[in-house]
Amino acid sequence: MAERNPNISTCFHVHLVSDSTGETLVGMMKASTAQFRNATALEHLHTLVRSEAQLTRTLDAIESKPGVVLYTLVDPAKRKTLETFCAERHIPTVSILDPTLSMLGRYLGVSVTSEVGAQRTLDDAYYRRIGALDFAMAHDDGQQMDGLIDADLILLGVSRTSKTPTSIYLANRGYKTGNIPLVPTGPDGIVLPPIIDRLPKDTGPLVVGLFASPDRIVEIRQNRLKGLSATGRSGYTDEELVRDELRSAKRLFSRRGFPVIDVSRRSIEETAAQIINLYKMHRPDAAMRRKM
Repeated sequence: MAERNPNISTCFHVHLVSDSTGETLVGMMKASTAQFRNATALEHLHTLVRSEAQLTRTLDAIESKPGVVLYTLVDPAKRKTLETFCAERHIPTVSILDPTLSMLGRYLGVSVTSEVGAQRTLDDAYYRRIGALDFAMAHDDGQQMDGLIDADLILLGVSRTSKTPTSIYLANRGYKTGNIPLVPTGPDGIVLPPIIDRLPKDTGPLVVGLFASPDRIVEIRQNRLKGLSATGRSGYTDEELVRDELRSAKRLFSRRGFPVIDVSRRSIEETAAQIINLYKMHRPDAAMRRKM
């Protein structure tokens, strides 16, 4: 059989079948398919598959668009039905949690609890995430700045440096995050709001500066204006003015000693992971309490 040319793009169907929300499957699928540059996964998410009717609809969808199947199903009967159905049609299937659960079971010497959505117990961590999401929405884009005294993290950056999506992602990890847009206000460049000077040095929130390359910022801003059907040339997308904005922001970060992250080619997840690592170094006591 001839080998597939690695330079040829391939599209394929991926069915994600879960009796819960499917977030674990989505994360695993994205991490895995990212390793195959010329492959594009056409995602079909089947969540909360708990009844026979739901399973039947899922099987019909798989048969109509065959590809590969990743699943997390607790019920043994439904697992068997799915596996048999796919085996008869030569459709590859993988239960993505089985290897990890088997290893942990052997190590701990205990059996797995067959509980749907067991990771979603309404514990302290769950309520911390909900509180953090409320905080992020209330303190987005420079809103309610006085409340930032209670933040875990504060993100600074010029327009279109992914402050809001990064804040929301961090909030979903349980970190109360606010963000402040940096806008040149005159000959003195960017002036920080007074709240930043009132933050406790050792026990207060970590302030992180975000920046990106000028061409990346211009590209994102132009796309935003197109989406808003805005017309005419604007300083908002003028490359030289954008360079000035970024230079002012980086001088400010350097002068204040804020850690800085270049988000030009980073995903939101990668940026957030680096911020969390910085937070752990900034507040090791608080980071330790999160694990308890």
